[in-house]
Amino acid sequence: MLKSRRVRRLLQLMPGKQRFGVYRFLPVFFLLGGAMEWFMINVRIGKETFYDVYRRKRSERQYEARMEKKE
Repeated sequence: MLKSRRVRRLLQLMPGKQRFGVYRFLPVFFLLGGAMEWFMINVRIGKETFYDVYRRKRSERQYEARMEKKE
């Protein structure tokens, strides 16, 4: 119960409760989404970023589809 009181208190500190209701948290989620996107584009884990892996896998799938189509 102590943690839920702390969370509730923290949520009450966010301004705009009367005017926006639960939608007052949308800017926080937009910022989190933008930060996650930036992280996936710019931060390298090992030698690759998320998008390097995505592009490679997509091109591999396209190549395999072309090979199956030729058969």
